[in-house]
Amino acid sequence: MKKALFTLALVAASFSSFAAVTQQPTAATAATNNPDAYTSMMAATIQDLMSTGDPAKLKQADAKLERAAQVAPKDWLPRYYQAYARVITAFVSKEEDETKDKYLDQAEAALAQARKLGGEESELLVVQAYIYQARLSISPMLRSMKYSKMVTETLAQAKKINPANPRIYLVQANNVYYTPSMFGGGAEVAKPLFQEAQTRFTAFKPASVLSPNWGERQVKGRLKSYETASVK
Repeated sequence: MKKALFTLALVAASFSSFAAVTQQPTAATAATNNPDAYTSMMAATIQDLMSTGDPAKLKQADAKLERAAQVAPKDWLPRYYQAYARVITAFVSKEEDETKDKYLDQAEAALAQARKLGGEESELLVVQAYIYQARLSISPMLRSMKYSKMVTETLAQAKKINPANPRIYLVQANNVYYTPSMFGGGAEVAKPLFQEAQTRFTAFKPASVLSPNWGERQVKGRLKSYETASVK
């Protein structure tokens, strides 16, 4: 199960695409005076984040997001993506379990800041559910009873707030997919949830170019794997 969750994180880290740009020393000043410069800076950073599973590059994206948070202290999105970066770092890191838990503590802190800044609650709860999945992956045998339930409860809260959010169904599907069949999970049980996620993605329109818009590539890849399996 730990290996499966590690694979999940690598897939999750390969979502969106934006044009990359290099941040200059004067980017903070430029972004403050020019919203387009800030958007470009954030878009490039999100691209860096979503296109890697390398812990070093994830940490570089985290640092850029910290600078973005200083440039736009009232914007919740840098803290949101910072929390996401730290979750993925915990998944892919080969460091000690204690260090991974520290990354997740830092993810919790960034998420709390995003919430204080008025972040979209259903999106924050989805990342919270990812944090719980990462906690579980550190020690599946010891933590599954606690964190599997917390993932389910957190996604239920997100669904009450915004049932149209497709990432809810993706994370739910992944949680079921990697749950052993003896506990009610497995690939076939998860398939309808991936299909529901795809339906939601088809209808979903992000609020802005920087708004959360990740996950559809993973859903399509998973559904394609079902088709491939059925042909064999």
